[in-house]
Amino acid sequence: MITREEAWALLNEYTKSPNLIKHALAVEAGMRAYAHLYGEDEEKWGVTGLIHDFDYEQHPSLEEHPSVGVGILRERGWPEEIIEAIEGHAPYLGIPRVSRMSQALFAVDELTGLITAVALVRPSKSILDVKLKSVKKKWKDSAFARGVNREDVEQGASELGVELNEHIGIVLNAMQGIADELGLAGIG
Repeated sequence: MITREEAWALLNEYTKSPNLIKHALAVEAGMRAYAHLYGEDEEKWGVTGLIHDFDYEQHPSLEEHPSVGVGILRERGWPEEIIEAIEGHAPYLGIPRVSRMSQALFAVDELTGLITAVALVRPSKSILDVKLKSVKKKWKDSAFARGVNREDVEQGASELGVELNEHIGIVLNAMQGIADELGLAGIG
C-alpha cells in the first residue's frame, strides 16, 4: 500500500501552488471522514484524496488532467483502485464510479472549493465560523464560487446515497478539523 508520506512527496514533486496543496489537503480530509463513516481504509482513501489532482498544475487541460497523472501513477505501480477513483473524479473521461471510494472522491472534490470560498468571505476568514446554513445560503447564489459545479456535488452525494445537507456537513466538519493546515483558522 502507498503511504501518506509517499503521496505527499508525489504531490509536492508536481504541485507548487499553495492553493492547490490546500485543496488536496481538504479533499484528503473529506475522504478520510467518509472512509471512517463507512468503515473503510482511511489511509487509502486519504491518500487518494491527497493526490487526485497532483498533475493539475502542470497539466490543467481536459485533454491532459487527470490522464497524465494516471499514467505516472501506473508507471510507478500505484494500486488500480486508487487510479480508477482518480479517473472517475473527472466526469468527462466517462469512467464509471463503481467503488464507494471513487464516488466519495467525486462528491468531495468540488464541494471543498465552495466551503473554502464561504470561509474566505467571512469577516474572520475562519472555516471554524462556517455553519451548514452559511454554505447552503451561498449554494443558492449561482454567482458565488461560480467555478464550483453544483450539479456534480449533487450527483456525487446522490451516488453516495447521502442527503446533500448531510454531505456538506460531513465535508465541512472534516475541513474544520484541519483548519490550520488549510490556512482557514482565521485572522488574528
